[in-house]
Amino acid sequence: MSWVQVLVLSIVQGLTEFLPVSSSGHLRIVSELFWGQDAGASFTAVIQLGTELAVVVFFAKMIWQILTGWFKGWVDKESRGQDWKMGWFVIVGSIPIGVLGLAGKDLIRDALRNLWITAGMLILFSLVFIVAERVGKKNRGFDELTMKDAIIMGLCQCLALIPGVSRSGGTISGGLFLGLDREVATRFSFLLAIPAVLASGLFSLPDAFDPAAGQAASGMQLLVGTAVAFVVGYASIAWLLKFVSNHSFEWFAAYRIPVGIFVMILLAVGVLQPF
Repeated sequence: MSWVQVLVLSIVQGLTEFLPVSSSGHLRIVSELFWGQDAGASFTAVIQLGTELAVVVFFAKMIWQILTGWFKGWVDKESRGQDWKMGWFVIVGSIPIGVLGLAGKDLIRDALRNLWITAGMLILFSLVFIVAERVGKKNRGFDELTMKDAIIMGLCQCLALIPGVSRSGGTISGGLFLGLDREVATRFSFLLAIPAVLASGLFSLPDAFDPAAGQAASGMQLLVGTAVAFVVGYASIAWLLKFVSNHSFEWFAAYRIPVGIFVMILLAVGVLQPF
């Protein structure tokens, strides 16, 4: 893997990880379009550690409150407030993608990376965004989150295992259908992604050096790529939270649909190969 490829893909990762446009889908498309070869699910999972570190830093205060509240709740039952519950929401909501990700790892790294699937999901799931925006009441706050919400959004997060769906898009859409405020759904989506992405990145680290799992990267390339993804990702979080406070997610559907159609055209004429 060349340094140019590492830098470009890391920037793409940082820009698209939190936007509901599918970072894995964009990495898949960019890799095939410019280098004619899939960078691999393992490389993608590792540089995602940079963007998840951006989440940890950006929401450090909130995460610290949740962690301390959750641990304190084990010692003092009287202190079991919203932070205690939020800790359990994140833990339980992360279980579905952990189980499915481990059980279907071979499928995720192979068949599901077909660009026809990626393009189709970019288009199809855009319709879900539109319906979620128009049907969801968006009148429930952060303190109104329930375990039911966490489980449903956790199940929606599993859709992110398919390139083209989008982790944030899946969970946020689920939150909107449940009536959560757009910004609340977005913030909880970020929190819910932390355990899953960190586990996936660490689990995939050995494979990122293996050419059989994609295009092998050196340790320094993975380190630099993760750092670049962190910086760009941090800026993307700040922008998205500001954007969703006043704008509909339908704007992202308006972007995803043309991209999906464009990729299908390139596949049909042979410019891009499915694998």
